[in-house]
Amino acid sequence: MFQGTPIYSRLIAERGDVPAQVRGEADRIHRHLAQTMRLPAPHGAPGPGPSHAAPRPGHGTPPAAPLPLPP
Repeated sequence: MFQGTPIYSRLIAERGDVPAQVRGEADRIHRHLAQTMRLPAPHGAPGPGPSHAAPRPGHGTPPAAPLPLPP
């Protein structure tokens, strides 16, 4: 995204590539959830029906608390 700018290069050197780390962690979590929940295949493919869907907040399940922001 901003790899060609000096400030970005300096931030990467000082703090690490945080956006890339976040993307990697998000991908890892997504794969784990997909495996754990056995997400249904794309539309039209065989798989569990709506009766296997997880309840949404406000429909019998309290919403999750927001995660605290790091200092």
